[in-house]
Amino acid sequence: MAILKIKDAVKLSRDERMARLKDLKMELIKSMVGANKSNAKTKEIKRAIARISTLNSKREEGTKK
Repeated sequence: MAILKIKDAVKLSRDERMARLKDLKMELIKSMVGANKSNAKTKEIKRAIARISTLNSKREEGTKK
């Protein structure tokens, strides 16, 4: 999966972000099964998950106000 930048994540709808998040989590699990658990791919997947999670929490916080 390609690098997910924040400007690309902002353009996605909520449903698309949730689907991408689910896919990234599955990809993270698959990459953790391998022998080397701290490779660059794993790091990038974790960062993408964090970006989407942060964006989701910011959007929810903005709608509650």
